[in-house]
Amino acid sequence: MIYENRVSPAFAEKVRTVSTRLGIDPNHLMGVMWCESRFDPAARNPVGGATGLIQFMPSTAAGLGTDCETLRGMDAVRQLDYVERFFRPYASRCRTFADLYLACFFPVAVGKEDGFVLRTRRLPAEVIARQNPVFDTDRDGKITVGEFKACLKTLFPDELHPYLF
Repeated sequence: MIYENRVSPAFAEKVRTVSTRLGIDPNHLMGVMWCESRFDPAARNPVGGATGLIQFMPSTAAGLGTDCETLRGMDAVRQLDYVERFFRPYASRCRTFADLYLACFFPVAVGKEDGFVLRTRRLPAEVIARQNPVFDTDRDGKITVGEFKACLKTLFPDELHPYLF
């Protein structure tokens, strides 16, 4: 499993268990958590207050019956219970690493075609692109699923690509 040498044996085993229950590739789950938090359950984004292994937004944490402060206080193994709860509704549609990452980053886009623009009625494409400029690779003020997928490949060393893409 990718990055297994960067986590405790208990964490690696629980990632395998959670992945089996969700029917997803544990490499994909490890990839999302590495990108979002470097496996730090107390990681916090000062913009928006996202926290934890997959950067739970405050509203997402509340929807899971907790809050960001409580999540930050958990060890990584315990926080995986909330990671599993978060991904459960999306898991059956997450056939690729990009799908699993999109479930975390922008769930509406899971399974969409490459030309699909990340936006909602309340959240314009321009705002999403401005807050996540790394994914707006052509700098046109919007992020497509295709741009997101292409950018993901640049975030991982080539030797991990066979496990993720």
